[in-house]
Amino acid sequence: MGTINRRTQLRDKRKKRIRKKIFGTAERPRLSVNRSAKHMYAQVIDDTKGITLVSASTVEKEIRENQTFENKSAAAKHIGKLIADRAAGKGITAVVFDRNGFLYHGRVKAVSDGAREAGLNF
Repeated sequence: MGTINRRTQLRDKRKKRIRKKIFGTAERPRLSVNRSAKHMYAQVIDDTKGITLVSASTVEKEIRENQTFENKSAAAKHIGKLIADRAAGKGITAVVFDRNGFLYHGRVKAVSDGAREAGLNF
């Protein structure tokens, strides 16, 4: 299969270092953000039960078909607002932010900004 490239190895190291300190509970679940070259994914996770409470991504059918964004950061901000709205529907108002080893910049920051604007506290 081959070796994993260096950038992925470094991100995995950062991810492990972050996850040692961050843990989502029922009162304050973890908002995990992941990005690929094209898409953005966010999910709210209760680590005590090991379940995903709410999720949103740019690969969802209604977002792909009904939304057009000027750039990927605008799409990421929309995902942040969407995850906050869905979390509020489940009664979640506060979360712990997990950037998943990615730098807090660009699309990852846009997701958090969108979530904060929609009323999610972290």
